[in-house]
Amino acid sequence: MNDPKVVLVTGANRGIGLEICRQLAAAGQRVLLTARDEEKGRSAAASLPGEVHFFHLDVTDPGSYENVQNYIAAEFGYLDVLINNAGIMSSTRGFDKTDLNDIRRVMETNLFGIIGLTQTLLPLLYKSSAGRIINISSGLGAISEMGGGYAGYRLSKTALNGFTAALAADLSATNIRVNSMCPGWVKTDMGGSGAHRSVEKGAETAVWLATAGQIPNGKFLRDKIIIDW
Repeated sequence: MNDPKVVLVTGANRGIGLEICRQLAAAGQRVLLTARDEEKGRSAAASLPGEVHFFHLDVTDPGSYENVQNYIAAEFGYLDVLINNAGIMSSTRGFDKTDLNDIRRVMETNLFGIIGLTQTLLPLLYKSSAGRIINISSGLGAISEMGGGYAGYRLSKTALNGFTAALAADLSATNIRVNSMCPGWVKTDMGGSGAHRSVEKGAETAVWLATAGQIPNGKFLRDKIIIDW
């Protein structure tokens, strides 16, 4: 049996992030569950089986990046998998009716926070024998499926997909593989009650990308299948 992987999941006190942590911990991985709300994050970590550590992390606070980097370096010495799950929803309006500040707010969490955290943790990922970066994106950000509405959210996910492809190219000569994935429309607080997918199914591809022996690089996936950007 392979040694357990050290996996950090952002925004993991509920929904898809929490389910990703549950599945990974149940499979024997060493999970670092992070969340902006410390009380909810600790409670979520305590509810899971296996080796689950909690660490407070706000992806919009650069100070948080250094704190979690120092913690991982001291506790584990390396990081195998970074799952960038934290994200927020925008107004449902399109670009013709959306306030620019709403777009900035969403981009700060859904894009710039991910870039900043990833850059900070790269030195620890380099120390892994098979590093993975998994960005939780959405079909709403795919140009091939583009529609109207949700201006800030759509733009943030389109940009996240671009970041994924570019970072994969930047790291192509290293041990790190970078992919983004669409969980589908999942029944979570963000997805709403009208969603048709279970949270277990929504987490499945991220868990596979984190643990499978062979995975693609620089791709966008849904249900473990490469899809169009």
